[in-house]
Amino acid sequence: MPVRRAAFVQRFWLAVMVLSGLLALAGCADRPGADVLREVTAVVPGAKQVTIYVATNRQHDPAGGDLFTTVRADDMSYAEFTISVPPQHEAGKIEWPHGNPDAHTDFVTVQHRPLDRVAFEAQIARRQGTKKTRVGVFVPGYNTNFQEALFRLAQMTSDAGTDAAPILFAWPSEGTVTGYVADKDAATASRDQLVGLLTGLAQNRKIDDITLIAHSMGCWLSAEALRQLRLTGKDAVIKRLTVVLAAPDIDVEVFEAQMAVIGPLSPPMTILVSRDDVALHMSSILANDRQRVGQIDVANPEVQAAARKANVEVVDISHLAADDPFKHNRYAALAAYYPKLADTHSATGGIKRVGAFVFDAVGTTVSAPFTLVGKAAFGE
Repeated sequence: MPVRRAAFVQRFWLAVMVLSGLLALAGCADRPGADVLREVTAVVPGAKQVTIYVATNRQHDPAGGDLFTTVRADDMSYAEFTISVPPQHEAGKIEWPHGNPDAHTDFVTVQHRPLDRVAFEAQIARRQGTKKTRVGVFVPGYNTNFQEALFRLAQMTSDAGTDAAPILFAWPSEGTVTGYVADKDAATASRDQLVGLLTGLAQNRKIDDITLIAHSMGCWLSAEALRQLRLTGKDAVIKRLTVVLAAPDIDVEVFEAQMAVIGPLSPPMTILVSRDDVALHMSSILANDRQRVGQIDVANPEVQAAARKANVEVVDISHLAADDPFKHNRYAALAAYYPKLADTHSATGGIKRVGAFVFDAVGTTVSAPFTLVGKAAFGE
């Protein structure tokens, strides 16, 4: 046991050193603090405002400093944030404030207000007036603080131009490079809360389509929630869901076991992968070189056959530009393709194909939000 522990510690610090080095080289060590949540009242011509609904099991800070801390809470908290996207926003990126937030050039918080659960559900239900509301639930990944998750969802919502209600499920990530194990525990401890959120949305008669999009370790949490829904007989909830897992930080064999319980989904689950994802490579090192789902090779005939058998759609998005040194956030760029390709979506009917595909910006259809039909990576 001491030998195995020493090997794990050695691998852990190797991963941390590589990640820290990449952060330093990319100039990303200075991450956004809670000051970006401070309200800016200026109205800027050409800026776009996005309303995000938050459901979180982070403990609320009664002093109002960080609003939501990294401490796990027994009860859920709810809130509504209005984020202003600057006029010269570049799709796929977040223009973070440097110094005092400026709505002319930065993503800024325009308004924030706490909600109780009744008000939270009512606000979402009335989002589209008399029509049923479509919603998208975003589950962020490891090493993501609250403001990063909030602004990321605002960026994707703005770029997609969708009228669906964006909901952030903000589980209590430590938001630190060295917090991997703590984050895995926090994600696992958040299963019941995510199940409760999805169940409540599915039971609301004023809500229509529900898309669950998760990233990295958030995919582990989401897969566990789906497994729990199936084991507890909540098949009706699962039937309401469209599921997208981006860069899943899940052991391949563990995912196979999860899917054996979850079963085929309709529409098929979409999995976004990149073989050159540095963050997942580091996760694999920590797991004694066990491959992560987000790294699988769509050109591998075994992967193609497994995807068809499991009734899932695996899409390689390696051709998309990455705005982070880990090449881990490519999924965020997909939202920008929706408004450009909406007309193509109507021609294809949004039919998803099971199997393994390569994202091709020329021949790909993207329907709101993030339903992909790509160029086949193999002959059929």
